[in-house]
Amino acid sequence: MTAVRKSVLLLVMLAASLRVADAQPAPPADAAAPGARKGGGRGGPLSDADRAAIAKLAELPPWQPTAASGDFSLSAPYAPPPENQPKENIPKGRVETLQLPQAGSRFYPPVAGRDGKLDAAATREVVVYIPAGYVAGTPAPLLLTHDAMGAHDREPAPHLPTILDNLIAAKRLPPMIAVMVMPSNQRSLEYDTVSGKYCDFVEEEVLPFVAKSCGVAFTRDPAARATLGGSSGGAAALSMAWFHPERYRRVLVYSGTFVNLRNGPDAPHGAWEYHENFIPQTEPRKPLRIWLQVGERDNGATSASAGMFNWVIANARMAEVLKAKGYAYQFVYCKEAGHVDRPARAHTLAPALEWLWRDRVPAGP
Repeated sequence: MTAVRKSVLLLVMLAASLRVADAQPAPPADAAAPGARKGGGRGGPLSDADRAAIAKLAELPPWQPTAASGDFSLSAPYAPPPENQPKENIPKGRVETLQLPQAGSRFYPPVAGRDGKLDAAATREVVVYIPAGYVAGTPAPLLLTHDAMGAHDREPAPHLPTILDNLIAAKRLPPMIAVMVMPSNQRSLEYDTVSGKYCDFVEEEVLPFVAKSCGVAFTRDPAARATLGGSSGGAAALSMAWFHPERYRRVLVYSGTFVNLRNGPDAPHGAWEYHENFIPQTEPRKPLRIWLQVGERDNGATSASAGMFNWVIANARMAEVLKAKGYAYQFVYCKEAGHVDRPARAHTLAPALEWLWRDRVPAGP
């Protein structure tokens, strides 16, 4: 098999593995990373330098959610905290499920599926959490999630509305509206393209649709807006804030696809550019607060960094450049965890959200 055919096959396999929408399960914690079966993927097997870099991750201190910026590790078994469970005698927000028509979109109109057929009536699901006590039309903080993460994932992955109910009631988070958006059949185009286009789509089409449908309003304060995603959705979460820090300044990422998956003239190495060039070379640093996680058994974990297709190394390098530039960040390396690992998410999402908003007084919008 030629190198070109191998690359095409790897991309096909990867496209299937990266479907981490909450409606579908993420790969189990013991799933082998792409390329692991033959001792390496794109770029060949790990180099000695790669192995040394990964070995250092296992020696990181235990994660302290209340700590300041830094690099941490977390070990199995992963256990959901009390904030993941519904509690009695606290105010509960309401959840509405909308269907946003794709026809007429200036950004992502319907395209033919794999069967070659075009569904002109196609919609994308948008799940909206509205906190208890919300006054219609009042500008509120916003949490935007990709792949509708937190809406209806399989257990033990956490249910975001429950976490928000508990943390808002305890005044550990400001009352916020969560907008959980599913991708279309152009998921990689939407998420992996390194640009501000998807953020523009959300701002100009998704949020106005939600506002009109649910009678809500969103603050314009970028410090009161956050994005959350896993895998390619994690890359999209960073892209929204990176290209539009005037809209979003808080980013939470699981197994971020900061690899060379979809490239172009402005990003020759795709999202690998974030840690290779964008973050190190951008002055002054952007006013972002970022939380990152990756699993020991994540995608491409046995692939050489030279291939720019190793999620573990990519996320570790993200932490390195964020630290060097003085960003507010936390990086958590989860031992024995896979890609967008459900148990790891269950263990970390509530405290990660609290860390992400820790500098925001929980007094509402």
